[in-house]
Amino acid sequence: MTQPAALSGAVLVERARELQPLVRSFADRAEAERTLPLELVRALREAGLFRIAVASEVGGAEATPREQILAIEAVSEADGAAGWALMIGIENLGFASALLEPDTAEEVIAKHPEVILSGALNPLGRATRVDGGFRASGRWPFASGCLHSDWFWGQCVIEEAGKRQALEVLVPRRDFEVLDTWHVAGLRGSGSHDVEIRDVFVSERFTTRVGLGRANASGALFRLPPFSRLAYNKVGVATGIARAALDAFIELASERVPRGMRAPLRERRFAQESIAEAETLLRSARAFVFESIEELWQETCAGRTPTRKQRALVQLACSKAVAASARAVELVHAAAGTSANMLSSPLERRMRDVHVVGQHIIVSPALVEPASRVLLGLESGSIFF
Repeated sequence: MTQPAALSGAVLVERARELQPLVRSFADRAEAERTLPLELVRALREAGLFRIAVASEVGGAEATPREQILAIEAVSEADGAAGWALMIGIENLGFASALLEPDTAEEVIAKHPEVILSGALNPLGRATRVDGGFRASGRWPFASGCLHSDWFWGQCVIEEAGKRQALEVLVPRRDFEVLDTWHVAGLRGSGSHDVEIRDVFVSERFTTRVGLGRANASGALFRLPPFSRLAYNKVGVATGIARAALDAFIELASERVPRGMRAPLRERRFAQESIAEAETLLRSARAFVFESIEELWQETCAGRTPTRKQRALVQLACSKAVAASARAVELVHAAAGTSANMLSSPLERRMRDVHVVGQHIIVSPALVEPASRVLLGLESGSIFF
């Protein structure tokens, strides 16, 4: 197999930070167009950011969880929608790089260093076995980044041996249609439209079986619990948005003099208390995520299977960090006064964007109870851990 030039997770984190001014410059346009401008997509591609979680066997960085979070966080500080679209692209490409058969991964990923995959691992399609592969049809919502993706990776249901099973199909851009459905308030620029395929033939070699849990890549990253991987990157979007909101508030509080006052906003006790609580919430939650993820990572690198408690702690940390990020933004948004409601305010969009992250099931408040049950020695009652 051809070995593309190796990437470094640390280098990609630095590239993400260097791209912040460019990402900010396209944020308004992404919001208006409800998808990332192609010029920005090109910059993210060329920087190699979509490959941060790709298997090293096909030229990816196969970076640590911490490095992935930091890169996503950096882009999300500049624009939450760009961070979200990048995050989803990272996840799809990373998982597919390990699950596709080696020759297919070589053809799709290794030979095309700037390839982008959109996807939806929801079993909303149907596939029927035919000679050489499958015929597949389906419609999937929330396919973030689909307008700029080269391939779509969608989960289907098939009937085999009298049982319903899950199968993922990988189809090129010519074989899927993007439906204009992303009319929303938060994360507007992520381009999370519906994707539809209609009676498309998919060769067996362009299919995967996520549910079987067998990876063709050998690295520790691909031995991590998959639901933990899906959770921790969502955190990077939320904490990045929150960090930007807090920084914007600090700048605003230094300059703005509230009506009827002579001193700037930062002199008000309410503003001081709000930023103190917001910083504590955000930094504490973020530290918990890194601590729990590092424990899971070290356990996996040592060749051991993470315990249910370790997985539950990661889930708890991720769900709580997303909630804490939203609360931190709420605090400074309220303390900023009526100016925060203006469309020109950097707090207005971040208030909308940060709340969407917590609506994703994998980091939603609904998973706090199952995680807490595990900590108390009970069954989680959840499929996630």
